This record gives sequence, C-alpha cells and structure tokens, in this order.
Amino acid sequence: MAERADTQALIRLVTWLSPAFPVGSFSYSGGLEQAVHDGLVTGAEDLELWLETLMHRGAAWNDALLLAESYRSHGDAKRLRAVAELAEALAGSRERHLETMLLGGAFLAASGHWPHPVLETLGPEAAYPVAVGAVAGAHGTGLEPAIAAYLHANASNAVSVAIRCGVTGQRGGVGVLAGLEQAIATVSARAARGSLDDLGSATIMADIVSLRHETLHSRLFRS
Repeated sequence: MAERADTQALIRLVTWLSPAFPVGSFSYSGGLEQAVHDGLVTGAEDLELWLETLMHRGAAWNDALLLAESYRSHGDAKRLRAVAELAEALAGSRERHLETMLLGGAFLAASGHWPHPVLETLGPEAAYPVAVGAVAGAHGTGLEPAIAAYLHANASNAVSVAIRCGVTGQRGGVGVLAGLEQAIATVSARAARGSLDDLGSATIMADIVSLRHETLHSRLFRS
C-alpha cells in the first residue's frame, strides 16, 4: 500500500508540473530572454551554469524555500497566508511579480480537480511556489520530491526558452537537464532542511536582466 501511495504522489507531481498543466509557463522566461539578448547566455554551457547558479544562490533557491515553508504550513491558515504575503513581496521586479502571481493563480485554478480546503485558504491567487507547496503538502506528496519536481520543471521551461531563442538545440537542451540533476537533488535536500531564515540571493545580474526585460523592444516572452 505504501508503494502504491508513493506512486500516486509521483503521478500527481508529474501532472502538476508537466508542461501540459495549464499554467502558461511557456509564456515566461524569468529574464533569460534578456540574458540571451545581452550575450550573457550564448550556449548550452552558459545556460547550465546560469540555471545552476539560480538554484544555489538565486531566485530558484528562494522559491525552493518558499515552497518548503508552504508545504509545511498547508494546515495552518495564518502561517500559510504569511508565507504567501512574503513570497509576493520578494518578487524583485514588475515582471517577476506578474509571472509568479499569474502562474500561481493558474495553478490553483487547475488544482481544483484535486479538491482540498487549502484551495479556499489561499484563495484565487498566490505566488507560484506557495501554490505548489501548499497543494503538494495538502496531498502528502513528500517535501523533497515536490521541491525537486518544481526545480526540474523550472529548468525544463528555461531550456525550452533557450531553444526558442536559438541558444541551443534539443539535444543540447537535454544535456543541460542531465547536467543539472545533481544540483536539483542537492538544492532540494538543502531546502527541505532549511527555513525562511535561509532566504537570500546573490545573483545580481539575473535580477538586473529581469528589470531590463521590461523595456526590451521586440520579445517572445512576458518576463
């Protein structure tokens, strides 16, 4: 029975964080489009380093911690709302705020197919990692697997962005995901053991390109 429950949890995570899940993540690049435009990411090696750095020291690391706190708080309405407010406040630019809130809202709406009171607690919108963490916690998917699935989905979307921007082909993109496996596992384990006291980033250039993307004249993505 335990094995069956683990399989069901895995299936749910795969479904919720699949490119087919209707959150519209394909519309956002998280500033990567601007980084490509500025020549900061020019190939698969650059892309892998960029994403790995974000996981260890940037926005993806903070997302992992926010997801973990939301997972643990799913049954405590006051605590969950507090982390939701913090996550929204941490969005460092207009486009990052737009991205995380619209993705989170879309995720919550689609999650209605798996009814749970946590959806009423959060309401119609919340930052994306908070929405994913709370729903995953409510359904007992396991914290570390939920973080890993979230980070992998984030990286997969970035690879798709890079392919559309002409930075790498599909084979190179798959190579990037293979190269990120250890980073995803390491960061997932660290975040699962961490707390909100560990929030913080040192990826200043990534924050700058996110801001600059707001004025990029011709673009494919909303962030």
